[in-house]
Amino acid sequence: MPAEAHASSETEPMISKRVLFICTGNYYRSRFAEAVFNHHAERIGSCWRAFSRGLAIHMAPDFPLLSEHTSAALAMRGIDLHHTGRVRVQLSEADLLASDFIVALKEAEHRPMFIQQFPSWTERVRFWKVSDLDEAQASEALPAIERLVEALLDELRVS
Repeated sequence: MPAEAHASSETEPMISKRVLFICTGNYYRSRFAEAVFNHHAERIGSCWRAFSRGLAIHMAPDFPLLSEHTSAALAMRGIDLHHTGRVRVQLSEADLLASDFIVALKEAEHRPMFIQQFPSWTERVRFWKVSDLDEAQASEALPAIERLVEALLDELRVS
């Protein structure tokens, strides 16, 4: 585990569990889920932290590196950008191996990509049903992700 994954003082929890959020471009939905999860996990002293990846990052725009919808929604919620990665990252098997819990943001979109790219991992993924901007407004999708992330945090807290 990377050094930054460990707590820096005795009063902070040891970071020992990792949630991986996956979308297509690692630009919008997965980055929002990652930031919301990390913000709340830190706030409640959870040992869980999130990171995010994309199944096809070449499909995301080259610039900006984070969706304007995501950055605006995080700012509106008072969630600092340090809770999400700085760049988009393509999903690798090493990422899957480093995960204790895996979530893909839209089953209809991501299950076929998983079957093609990582068939042996497909059954370990929890698939949500949050559409991208081509099918849902950010004003609908991001609050839905926030609710799902909060429910996941509750679930992980009791497990």
